[in-house]
Amino acid sequence: MKAGHKFLIGAGTIVASVVLLIAQGVKETGVYFLTPSELAAKTTADPTFYDLGLKMGAKVVPGSIRRDQANRQVDFQVSDGVKSYPVTYRGLVPDTFTDANDIEVIVEGRLGRDEVFHATEVLAKCGSRYEAAYKEAKA
Repeated sequence: MKAGHKFLIGAGTIVASVVLLIAQGVKETGVYFLTPSELAAKTTADPTFYDLGLKMGAKVVPGSIRRDQANRQVDFQVSDGVKSYPVTYRGLVPDTFTDANDIEVIVEGRLGRDEVFHATEVLAKCGSRYEAAYKEAKA
């Protein structure tokens, strides 16, 4: 076998291995990002979406936040205006996660078959409060 053929076989093997590793990495770490309506449609069409790790972006339903300080548990509802889901989270929530209206959150976790989203991480955004303070400071 010629040296050029050996080189091509070796290079092809390395390239194929790298492509396989990249594909596996994306498959294992890739996370769906859905709204509650999209999640409802996905779970209706494909029941394997239950207990699948994903992120969901929505607004917190005003007045739905329930805190259990002893267990560091927070229960609340999220909605995109069409579909809503109850969310349960155990841990510390961000400072911007308050009882104010218009809280946008991204929750990461799994939707259980009981239709409760079990969050492992909660990210909160409350840009309107900061935008208003910025506009007042400019004036």
